[in-house]
Order: sequence, then structure tokens, then C-alpha cells
Amino acid sequence: MKIKERIEYLSKPKPFSAGPDQMVFEAAKKMSSLNIGSVVVTNEKNVVVGIVTERDILKRVVAQGKDPSSTILSEIMTTKLRLAKEEDNVVDWLRVMSNERFRRLPVVDSQGQLVSIMTQGDFVSYTWPELLNVFSARIEKKIGTNNQHLFILGGILLYSIIMVMILKSI
Repeated sequence: MKIKERIEYLSKPKPFSAGPDQMVFEAAKKMSSLNIGSVVVTNEKNVVVGIVTERDILKRVVAQGKDPSSTILSEIMTTKLRLAKEEDNVVDWLRVMSNERFRRLPVVDSQGQLVSIMTQGDFVSYTWPELLNVFSARIEKKIGTNNQHLFILGGILLYSIIMVMILKSI
């Protein structure tokens, strides 16, 4: 499924972006007020040039004793970014983000202008129902659809384990 086909994608708010010359302090205040973990750094044409995350602020400003009121975003931003397009496959990006260990993915149009930002959590929540359906279908294929006795036995087993744990703690 494409990113743009997800109903949740359409309801995402406009991503927080700032210019490379904005002070870290101002960006951090805005991130805090919006309860978000990053700012996408864009140039005057809204083309993505970097990203600054909470971790970047912690490691590149706080831990190094820099003054956030006199440090600009371009000094601490990550510039080697992966950028998605709305037509890209959701599951493909979930795999890439997981393998490459990053959590925020700017989504751009054909001119590289910022359209949205997706987080790993967004992708997981968007794909969760589909993954459950795939899992259910595989279980049905292996054990069939008329095996209520397995669920009853599993319930009894779970109940027995819980009771033993409770009795041991008394």
C-alpha cells in the first residue's frame, strides 16, 4: 500500500519545519509546545536540507556545552537523509527504517518540497491491522477454522498457570 493511500496520512498535521539559520533554542521551544520530536530543516523553497531531532539537541548541543540560544540548526542538523514520496510503499519504508535505525522520514513531492513527516510509530500503527490479518490468515491455514477446542485448551492452560502463580505468591 502506498503512503498516500492511508487514511491516517491525510489527517496528519503539517510538519514543523524551520530554516537552517533558526536558533536551536527557538526550535526546541516549538518542538516542546507541539509535543513532537523533530524539526525538518528546509530552505527558502521548502526543500528539505536536514532534520534535527531531540537526540541531536541532546548530543550536539547539551552534551557539548553549546548555548542553544546562539547555535543554529544547520550546525547540528543531520544532512544525510532518506526521503520518501507519497507513492512509496508503506511496508518497504517500515523495513528500511527498522534496518537503518532511524525513526523519522520526511515525505517530499517531486520537487523535493516537504509534504509530511512519517514516524516509525506511524508506519507501525498504519500496518498493524494488515499484519494482524496476515497473521490470522496464516493461523487459519495451518490449524483450520473449526478448532475451538484448541482455544479452550489454551484458555484452560493459561488459567492454570495464572492460578499456580497466584497460589505460590500467597
